[in-house]
Amino acid sequence: MQFRRIKKWNKLFLPHHKLRYYPPKFVLRDPVLEGVYRALSNGQQVAVVVISTSNLRELSQQLELNQLNEYKEELRIGFKHIFEDSIYSNDLLVVHDYYSDGLTIFLKINDEKQNVMQIENMLRTLTPKLEKWIYTKYPYFNHTFDIGYMFIERLHYTTQDALYTAQQQAVAMAEKRIQSRYIETLIEMRDIIQKREITLLAQPIIDLSTNKIKAWEVLTRGPKGTVLENPLQLFSLARQSNLNYDLELLVLEKAFKLINRVRCLDDVFINFTPLTLGNKRFIPALNKLLTNYPEIKPNKIIFEVTERDSIEGLTFFHDNIKQLRQKGFRIAVDDTGAGYSSLHTISELLPDIIKIDRSVIQDIDTNKVKESMLKGLILIAKETGSLVVAEGIEKKEEADVLVRNRVDLAQGYFYAKPGTLEKERVAFL
Repeated sequence: MQFRRIKKWNKLFLPHHKLRYYPPKFVLRDPVLEGVYRALSNGQQVAVVVISTSNLRELSQQLELNQLNEYKEELRIGFKHIFEDSIYSNDLLVVHDYYSDGLTIFLKINDEKQNVMQIENMLRTLTPKLEKWIYTKYPYFNHTFDIGYMFIERLHYTTQDALYTAQQQAVAMAEKRIQSRYIETLIEMRDIIQKREITLLAQPIIDLSTNKIKAWEVLTRGPKGTVLENPLQLFSLARQSNLNYDLELLVLEKAFKLINRVRCLDDVFINFTPLTLGNKRFIPALNKLLTNYPEIKPNKIIFEVTERDSIEGLTFFHDNIKQLRQKGFRIAVDDTGAGYSSLHTISELLPDIIKIDRSVIQDIDTNKVKESMLKGLILIAKETGSLVVAEGIEKKEEADVLVRNRVDLAQGYFYAKPGTLEKERVAFL
């Protein structure tokens, strides 16, 4: 089985002039690579999602080879049909059988930030429908699925190599039955956390009324020179390994240490998922850090609720937020305007700061509808008493629209790219 997979992938990655030695059907796979390359070139993220049948071995014993192939084809048709009828249809690049024991789905994600929950919410919605679909075709068999996903990183690889690497990592996460590879991944993540092998960068947030730095957002990178340097990869593996809380707590500790070392007096935004903020261990861990770093002033720290994630069902979330505010910390809601859940979170939390997503800001100078959306979000912020931060500003024309609409704060490459906090502070002095 493993040899057949390697042979299959080797054919896929051969140069075009070598494809003439193989049957023409292999050429049909080129559009997949072209679609992935085009999405990456357009600044989009591409996620590889692997779905495999958990008890495929048992199924293989019950079906003939041709029936097994029909089952796999039904799986592909079913998922494609379900996906195209869903709200996620615009995110789909292709459904393919690159992974011979299941499906490989390629998704394009416009948001440049890590958005693991976007994928998990999609899978949580669509997987039961897929199970129902396949059950109607094979009612005599119990169907369960293993799922893994990974983002494609193309900084140091060709598109083909990056695609293959991401797909193999997604397979490893899906098939936790392949214990050796899964445990290897788990150990790798634990090793990064234990050795504290993450780097913190900072991006300035500008006060548009004075054009001076008002705050900084802390951004995380994994071990330098590795695939996990990319935060998408790092946090994807952390979440699938159930180490997201440990990683985010490490980020908080290193952020406190950094603020203390450089004697930063500006406000600092630190990103957290609702799962971490709603963890019952979070407040005791924070209290310990405050004891270890007495110089940290809570009123200068903003806990930024990240990802389009629901806060419902998190038992300790609201109580933890209440305790954070009692200590003097402030709360921000990220990705506003990118989906319903962020608006719901605003109504639930009444945050101190609302961060407007890049999807609203991009080309707002030439799109009146987006400017109307901006005005609506500003009205919501006034109702909740929140400051507004516009994210992802990349050109002067976008910044001019923000100034015209009296947005409080702005952040983006137009002002500065992320860098080390020490260097960035010196550059803006």
